[in-house]
Amino acid sequence: MSNFSFLHTEQWKHIYKDAVEAEKLALTSPKAATVLSRSAMEMGVNWLFVNDYDLDYPYDRNLSSLIHHREFRDIIKPSMFTELNLIRKQGNNAAHGKSITQEQSISTLKFLFRFLSFIGLYYNEEKITLPAFDLSKVPDGTAEKEAAVTLEKLQKHLDEKLSREKDQQLQIELSAKTIIELKNQLLLAQQKATKTRVEREQDSTTQDIPLLISEEKTRVLFIDVLLREAGWDNLQEGRELEYQVTGMPQSTNPTGIGYVDYVLWGDNGLPLAVVEAKKTLKEARAGKHQATLYADCIEKKFQRRPLIYYSNGFETYIWDDQFYPERKVQGFHTKDELELMIKRRRDRLDLRNFTVNTKITDRGYQMEAIQRLAENYTTVKNGMLRGTNRDALLVMATGSGKTRTAASVVDMMTKCNWAKRILFLADRNALVTQAKKAFGEYLPDLTSIDLTKEKEDNNTRLVFSTYPTMMNKIDGVKNADERFYGIGHFDLIIVDEAHRSIYQKYKSIFDYFDALLLGLTATPKNDIDHNTYGLFGIEDDDPTFAYELDQAVKDGWLVPPKSISVPIKFQEEGIKYSELSEREKQEYEEMIGDPTTGDAPEEIGGSSINQWLFNADTVDNVLEHLLAEGIKVEGGDKLGKTIIFARNHLHALFIEQQFNQNYPEYGGSFLRVIDNYESKAQDLLDRFTDVLSEQEPQIAVSVDMMDTGIDAPRVVNLVFFKPIRSSAKFWQMIGRGTRLFPDLFGPGED
Repeated sequence: MSNFSFLHTEQWKHIYKDAVEAEKLALTSPKAATVLSRSAMEMGVNWLFVNDYDLDYPYDRNLSSLIHHREFRDIIKPSMFTELNLIRKQGNNAAHGKSITQEQSISTLKFLFRFLSFIGLYYNEEKITLPAFDLSKVPDGTAEKEAAVTLEKLQKHLDEKLSREKDQQLQIELSAKTIIELKNQLLLAQQKATKTRVEREQDSTTQDIPLLISEEKTRVLFIDVLLREAGWDNLQEGRELEYQVTGMPQSTNPTGIGYVDYVLWGDNGLPLAVVEAKKTLKEARAGKHQATLYADCIEKKFQRRPLIYYSNGFETYIWDDQFYPERKVQGFHTKDELELMIKRRRDRLDLRNFTVNTKITDRGYQMEAIQRLAENYTTVKNGMLRGTNRDALLVMATGSGKTRTAASVVDMMTKCNWAKRILFLADRNALVTQAKKAFGEYLPDLTSIDLTKEKEDNNTRLVFSTYPTMMNKIDGVKNADERFYGIGHFDLIIVDEAHRSIYQKYKSIFDYFDALLLGLTATPKNDIDHNTYGLFGIEDDDPTFAYELDQAVKDGWLVPPKSISVPIKFQEEGIKYSELSEREKQEYEEMIGDPTTGDAPEEIGGSSINQWLFNADTVDNVLEHLLAEGIKVEGGDKLGKTIIFARNHLHALFIEQQFNQNYPEYGGSFLRVIDNYESKAQDLLDRFTDVLSEQEPQIAVSVDMMDTGIDAPRVVNLVFFKPIRSSAKFWQMIGRGTRLFPDLFGPGED
């Protein structure tokens, strides 16, 4: 008989299987049991998102995102969130090969029992009564040594199983959106499950789910897990734990003796940090003063002031009171990271005195941007260098040199000993590739990798990644050969094209890493939304530095865009029968009219005209207008580089088809579709954006891939063949064609 027998039903049998297996192995194979507990918990979380009407999946469906989701936290019992996070973290540690004791395995199993009890009590169709957790139902035995390969095979099996279940759910959701009967069935099932939960919440006779592990023990477990994630294993009583200090104020400790909850030591025997653990019911910062007193005692004894942490298990703060104010962090730093933070007290230089390398940036506004950043990050107080703001936002028009400026900032940060490792984030692979190539030219001495294609080693200074790739690196179970990124791994994070969707989808990345933050955007400062400013801790409409299109045009660095309307009104305005010519009315009746009655609607709204994007006459008209009216190069004999922004992949292919059909003399290579469906898209993109020579394709039909961020200074024509409803995105797209390019139209004609 199992503690989880209440799950042995058709709807929860997949959860039941892993929960029972975890129970069987909890004492005999703690690592495997902990991995299985995490798997069962993840399936339970996903079951809730599928079946509770009040829960909608967030953009990112990894386990950490799901349990941190506000609606999810509103539904579960408050104490359960920490327990679920512990299951997740312990499961990650187990799969990563770290030791798991029997006590930790049993604690994880008890947390799992509480969570699954919540599902059983609140969602089962029939009201049930659960017996108390019975430890005697956990098979006893001698712990066996687990080979890493066994755990890897187990985790691979669980990952594949979860992936299959997610794929099946996605198929169900896809079907539910396209087949009305399935959609209604799913909706009714969700509403029924939610109604059951609400009724049980309001029913005073619903069985309580008692705490199986005390709040104090849970807090200690959570802090211990966070320390282990940072490599602080094998903590010894009297050394790392409950370390005795003398010299405490008699007003707080009459004997002058105190005991520090945790002390973290360097390899040289000197203290790196103290950790004060407060009760969960108290705010973490309630331990700030006591931690400071401990740091005073340790500094007096060892002639080195340690860094200060205080935590209540749910919230953790770090305070280097010789340089920065306190700040909230997601865990603890590794030994090497703490050593580097201590070392920087001596080696860090004043950023404001840095001499910019003019081979990277030499324009006045770029120099000003770098100086503004230096002033943003540091100051001097009482003759001592101090850190100020840790976040900054640069607003610079497309083509004004954001990447160059960012490279100069990295040059400044590394040479002034503020940053050892830097993370550059972009939202598309093409932008990651482009940024890595540019930084390689500007900063050839700094080692770099593209995390979407390569594996990192300890010596890498610059890491370039997409947001989803980095999310996967900091969450989920890692294989033994994959690097785990701790909270202090990066000293500076550069966010390319910072905008609202980044805040909405990937804010957890910036919450996780304890790093300086630099956002780059071409969006005019008045169009940047409140959330983006909030992400960088900045007042609305007041970025750290702004150099916008109007000023860049005025200074002669960029050229102003000129709009030419193609005479096609239907896409925007729709069709009104009464406004058509006699010939158009006849065509309209033949195309739109009911063949049995001859009736046709009096008008069709603009939103229904998407099909006209695929109309041959519409596309032919746009292409003919482009070739006739578009800006030419080579003395007016050749159409200049052009980007056509298509609505979707099929639309892009249709445009390509019509061009090749109408203009076969161009040989099929003059216009090409460049999007993520093209396996050799990067090569086509490199040819299109080549600054040394003008290679085909001359016209790129893009679906999102070239909308923002791509540097193509030869581009002189933009065709907006889709509606753009985002002001921020529109100005970024405009920036594809506002750069100056030397001698593009002839000698001396930029």
